[in-house]
Amino acid sequence: SNVLRMSSGVQVKPKTAVQKSKTSSPLLCSQEPVIKTQPKPSDKLNPKTIDPFGANSRPPSAFAAIYAKGGIPCRLMHGSVKHRLQWECLPESVPFDPLLVTFAEGLRETKHPYTFVSKEGFKELLMVEGAAEKAIPLLPHLVPVLKAALAHSDDEVFQRGLDALVQLSAVVGPSLNDHLKHLLTNLSRRLMDKKFREKITVALQKLEQYGGKVS
Repeated sequence: SNVLRMSSGVQVKPKTAVQKSKTSSPLLCSQEPVIKTQPKPSDKLNPKTIDPFGANSRPPSAFAAIYAKGGIPCRLMHGSVKHRLQWECLPESVPFDPLLVTFAEGLRETKHPYTFVSKEGFKELLMVEGAAEKAIPLLPHLVPVLKAALAHSDDEVFQRGLDALVQLSAVVGPSLNDHLKHLLTNLSRRLMDKKFREKITVALQKLEQYGGKVS
């Protein structure tokens, strides 16, 4: 029995010594696999889902940065049935330059509330009295931004860009005709997609209606 106790003691002591060495030197044993496995998912997920306004995150467009700094004079109001915008001042008193272009930039956003604010803000700004006179001078700036939305791979971004184009055409009318050549290529590409074929056909009919025979 004494031999067994001594032999068992000899076996226990090296194990406890090994365990102590493992706990006393984490840099060699435990930290290395942590460094390899944990930062990768956190680097990918944290900027997008946990801290979208973090210092290391980049806003996908100018709209996100301006909205975060309070540069958009309206905010999303959550309703029981549907959402709406609350303006800090009357939309009629808001300068179209550069706010209308900023709303158009926001059409490429894919996160809430940017998606709703940009889409609804663009629409409501074009509904004010005298919108045509204010929007026509901005067409050289608006068309490239709408073109980028129509070329976006996200289906919802494309749909918002298509709706915005029709809304703009309804306001500025034939003034948009000279710029249509920059937009029709992206529309024709999406015609191959069955889920957008009918919507694009209707949009083209409206562009023709608002633009007249020249369009």
